Amino acid sequence: MGDDNGINGDLNANLKCQSTGDPKLDKAVHQWLTWDKNHWTRAQVESLIVAGRLDDLRSRLCSRMSFGTAGLRAPMGAGFNRINDLTIIQSTQGLFSYLSRYFPDFSSRGLVVGFDTRGHEESGCSSQRLAKLTAAVMLSRDVPVHLFSTFVPTPYVPYAVKKLGATAGVMITASHNPKEDNGYKVYWCNGAQIASPHDKEILRSIEEQLEPWSASCWEEELVEKCSLRTDPLTQINSCYMDELTSLCFHRDLNSSCSLKFVHSSFHGVGHVFVQQAFQTFGFTPPIPVPEQKDPDPNFPSVRCPNPEEGESVLELSLLLAERENAQIVLATDPDADRLAVAERSDRSGWKVFTGNELAALLGWWMFFNWKENNSNPGDIQGVYMLATTVSSKILKAFARAEGFHFEETLPGFKWIGNRIHELSKTGNKVIFSFEESIGFLCGSMVPEKDGVSSAVVVAEMASYLHNKNLSLNQQLHNIYQTYGYHISKTSYIVCNHPPTIQRIFSRIRNFDSEGSYPKTCGGAQIIHVRDVTTGYDSSQPDLRSVLPVSRSSQMITFTLQNGVVATLRTSGTEPKIKYYTEFCAAPGKSDVTTLEEELKKVTTALLDEFLEPEKNNLIRRFV
Repeated sequence: MGDDNGINGDLNANLKCQSTGDPKLDKAVHQWLTWDKNHWTRAQVESLIVAGRLDDLRSRLCSRMSFGTAGLRAPMGAGFNRINDLTIIQSTQGLFSYLSRYFPDFSSRGLVVGFDTRGHEESGCSSQRLAKLTAAVMLSRDVPVHLFSTFVPTPYVPYAVKKLGATAGVMITASHNPKEDNGYKVYWCNGAQIASPHDKEILRSIEEQLEPWSASCWEEELVEKCSLRTDPLTQINSCYMDELTSLCFHRDLNSSCSLKFVHSSFHGVGHVFVQQAFQTFGFTPPIPVPEQKDPDPNFPSVRCPNPEEGESVLELSLLLAERENAQIVLATDPDADRLAVAERSDRSGWKVFTGNELAALLGWWMFFNWKENNSNPGDIQGVYMLATTVSSKILKAFARAEGFHFEETLPGFKWIGNRIHELSKTGNKVIFSFEESIGFLCGSMVPEKDGVSSAVVVAEMASYLHNKNLSLNQQLHNIYQTYGYHISKTSYIVCNHPPTIQRIFSRIRNFDSEGSYPKTCGGAQIIHVRDVTTGYDSSQPDLRSVLPVSRSSQMITFTLQNGVVATLRTSGTEPKIKYYTEFCAAPGKSDVTTLEEELKKVTTALLDEFLEPEKNNLIRRFV
């Protein structure tokens, strides 16, 4: 590809020489125009220079993306802090550099690369193109690449990493983020998302390898003509569907199921794979939402492609279900790693389950079937369930009553995935894991949340309960009656000013006096405080948190005497302070109205007393 890319060469020369009056910016502009071979993103930078939009140029060129949740995520477009051809090539060069140092057999084991259905006309970036460039960088250095030939669910990449024995995997996706975004998600050889120190070392390696190595790095066509590139799609899809049968416990009921299911894939990858999963379990495939079943990077039918937002974004699914007289709606997010579920209620329209409520159902279901299939009581010593610490404590209540093990991890499925790997090495079995943001993993066939397998497991659970004249919602209340009601509230407020967030959390840590946390919340006494940012935990004899310290984000958890657990934490990818409150009631304490009122009082106090939204100009979320 030529340097001018269809743009006048003299203009480029003039632009490179033109000074902005800011030496740092001049250097960044020069680097961009020297290195970038994508004529759309070059044109974006050139137009900003001509228009004199220096602040815009600085924001795009004078900072770099850092590795967040297992990789990079940012808007697509020109700039070193955006997702584009150049930054993907730079990231892959750094990844190559680190993997080749870490794995002596890297050049034989290679890398898995997958992609979703995103695209960005203005910058010529699509997930598929970025995946091909990722592959091209590796192929140019004689590293074998297992590049999927079409879009796949995110869980297929870590599944393939383990199945093929690759050193690592890259998934080009921004999951359920706005349509302008894309990402570069990295998985380690164990199939889990990368964690420290690998993330920091990869970032350091990227910064040492910023200039594209050769013209070959830009050659999408390399993936079609290089013998080191293989397409794992048929093998991995076949293995995945075969292994999925290990989660199927009642195939005979499935084939005669009278329930009807509707599925939305939110314009993403999920349609084909959920249909196959249903057939694997013996079900008639779910009815697809026609407006949303085909991939479309513009997500035209939803304001936000995130099924976690609930009823407001499930509108088309619910309308179709009513027309088709379907009882259950299943919605996978655009990369099919998350799952939302709604159930028709005779009295009150639709019940959209929260992530915590679905986890109660799925946790019960996985343990119920484990018991049915394991006659030796001693085997329970090797059984585990996992959840992130901001998720419901319902699995803890199950474990306490039933005798298996429960563990908490830091927020983010990378912690769960890595813990599954550690436990499996010692012969233990994780039968269910979840995070409250509708991320579930039934069994442990892939160390990542998985919307495809979760969707069909929910369908089988609903079919089994329907055969017993029970709805999902009725069974949820049966679970709460047995193990104690767990009523939770999860939301967020927006803060676009990072120093304000720092000030808020500093005030909480020095509430009444220096080094003193709040003593009460909403009139209830706080009996324990855990601050993962500083490593403090008042419930431990040595006052040190059992969970790893995470200084890069803010997270404080308060345990109250009345049974409420409340957490405040910052988001790793968005300008938000998230809050999570849950009333963990004892079994038999079933006056739900009273529990909800108490939880509401604590939640309101948590926001008003600790965050002071009006004083700090925070934007409340109103749903």
